[in-house]
Amino acid sequence: MHISVHRKIRIGFFIAFTVIVAATVCSYFIAKNLVQNASQLNHTIEVSKKLEVITKQLKDAEAAIRGFDLTKDPRFMEPPMHVRIDKIDEEFKQLRVITRGSKVQSHNMDTLRVLLEIKFRQFMADSIHAPGQSARVSVQAGETYMDLVEKKVQQMIHIEERTTKEKSKLFHFFSSLWVPFIFGVSILAVLIGVYSYIVLNKEFKLQLRIESKMRSYQRELQENITLLHKSNQALEQFAYVASHDLQEPLRKISTFSDRLQMKYRENLPPEGQQMIDRMLVAVDRMRTLIQDLLVFSRSGRITRENMDEVHLSQVLQEVLSDLELALHEKQAIVTNNTLPTIIGHKTSLHQLFQNLISNAIKFASPHRALTINISSETLSGAETGIMPENLKDHLFCRITIEDNGIGFDQAYAERIFMIFQRLHGVSEYQGTGIGLAICKKIVDAHHGMISAYGYPGKGALFVILLPFKQLNYD
Repeated sequence: MHISVHRKIRIGFFIAFTVIVAATVCSYFIAKNLVQNASQLNHTIEVSKKLEVITKQLKDAEAAIRGFDLTKDPRFMEPPMHVRIDKIDEEFKQLRVITRGSKVQSHNMDTLRVLLEIKFRQFMADSIHAPGQSARVSVQAGETYMDLVEKKVQQMIHIEERTTKEKSKLFHFFSSLWVPFIFGVSILAVLIGVYSYIVLNKEFKLQLRIESKMRSYQRELQENITLLHKSNQALEQFAYVASHDLQEPLRKISTFSDRLQMKYRENLPPEGQQMIDRMLVAVDRMRTLIQDLLVFSRSGRITRENMDEVHLSQVLQEVLSDLELALHEKQAIVTNNTLPTIIGHKTSLHQLFQNLISNAIKFASPHRALTINISSETLSGAETGIMPENLKDHLFCRITIEDNGIGFDQAYAERIFMIFQRLHGVSEYQGTGIGLAICKKIVDAHHGMISAYGYPGKGALFVILLPFKQLNYD
């Protein structure tokens, strides 16, 4: 299965885009985990620090109580105990704010608060009692609750450290995947880059070869255009010769034949008279052939500059008026609807209708009266079914000319539009075999299409598609 270069490039960019998105997502999660890990570490440090401060201040207060009990030195009570308690309480409140996101730690803080309240009451009581047995009992009770406070503090620190350790493990897990992933992405990016370079380099070289061939084709096309121009000039010269030099000998032959017939016809034997008649018929056929060739050579000389609005109904009426005598001889009945107005060459379109109707008259059936039905309809390019994609929205006029003549075999539908192609002998039907070729040339010059459908013994149908406006078909 061959994959085009453009498809390969699209696949490469899709893969690169997917890799970038995957790397971005992974980077986001790694960065998020790193931030969370750092935040948790800072949180643990802050909680531990606050707990240590609280523990140290409790121990300092307890040491001050013991020193005061032993020495009664008031310096041990500086600062006063209620100030020490306020500082510890302030640290506890800050710790409460820090740990409010954890239910476990909030529960531990509630327990710690109870223990601290007990310690605060002990501190206030011990700061005013006299030394003796009661003091020793108070000291022992203080040590017991101090141990409980330290255990609770250690428990809280342990919870923070365990959470930090779990976060660290997750971070190390992502980090261990991140390094090979980045390495793989880098290798893949390099491969995509190399592949894209190779493909684009091949495409660039191919484009250079195509441009080189296009320049060569352009040169050949220019040469062919020059040759075609020369051929057209030669054809015009031929038409000039045909219209003057060839017709002049025919006129002389015709003149001398008429004189010979007038002066010596009675003196000639029947065989000689037949030869003169055949010569006159041949002269007429030659004159008709030359005239048809002139019309054929001129029918393609249609440019946009010599096109204008053409009322096809008016053109048709003019043609029917010109052929009135021939139609009357065949007792023909012609029906038509209103034809539209298009942009075209009036003289050529007149020739088109005249040739097609003359063709219907020529090949009329001898067994029935001739009927010719001419109709038209407006279609879009898409509705025609034969116009290219770029013309699907443009409007076309479809003209049908149908007769009930002798018809023809559909196998010859293309052949009848070729010059000098005849389906019947000269002895059966007059003509040079150029009329329908002229029709096709006129329709082609208007960027239209013509087709024929034959039904032997029943008639023929000619379908013409003409654009309403002459567009840029290049």
